[in-house]
Amino acid sequence: MKISKGKIMLVEESNNLRFVLKDYFEMLDYEVLDYKESETALKAFNSNSIDMCLLDVLVLEKSGQFCLTEIRKLDPVVPIIAISPTGSKEERIQAFKLGCDDFITKPFSTEELALRIEAILNRSKRGSVETPSLYRERIFKFGDFVFNYSGMELSHPTGTRILTRKEAELLKLFCEHQNKLLPREVILKEIWGDEDYSVGRSMDVFLTKLRSYINIEKIPDEYLNPEGGRRNKYKAGFEPKVEICNIHGTGFILKVRDK
Repeated sequence: MKISKGKIMLVEESNNLRFVLKDYFEMLDYEVLDYKESETALKAFNSNSIDMCLLDVLVLEKSGQFCLTEIRKLDPVVPIIAISPTGSKEERIQAFKLGCDDFITKPFSTEELALRIEAILNRSKRGSVETPSLYRERIFKFGDFVFNYSGMELSHPTGTRILTRKEAELLKLFCEHQNKLLPREVILKEIWGDEDYSVGRSMDVFLTKLRSYINIEKIPDEYLNPEGGRRNKYKAGFEPKVEICNIHGTGFILKVRDK
């Protein structure tokens, strides 16, 4: 399994350029989340741990710089490179005022962009000696929950719970992969660094705890499926907003439903 060099969020209006950049950076072992609209991208930023943002200025202009300014509110340190078709002086000044770290004009060399990204990420890593990422606020939102990873706080309208470090690491992994299957062996390797049977039992204990923290939504009896078993516990359309589902013999999914 290849080790990712970082997670890039790409917001680019041109489908062709977006696909080219996604393929190129994935070939360089980056993980790329690509979007055409800023609103969708911002939702993804809320639920993922992003290392670098590439933002198309045209998209920013259409949304009133919504994406860039909101990202800066959520994370004042994540590197942002603005991409522009013109590179006018006014555009550059405005982008830097809004908080971008670098600016590149189309057409550009993908190799040059890759070198810029690598240089910025390297500087960010060196800077983390003085400002450890542990102390940067990392916020994840899912359903009615807000999870502050740095503070190890899981908040809900009904109250706030302080998690243990292991619980926080496990929940962070789920939040970064919402609605995606996490195989058991991946969870064990990422959080415990071992796939031993005894470690697997420990993981099950922590999963049970997380489920009890998340499964606080009251589901009326009439919405339950008495014959559904584990796979169809709820009647269609009445599932809870958030739940950790066990995919038998495979892994787990943090299911987050829009309601």
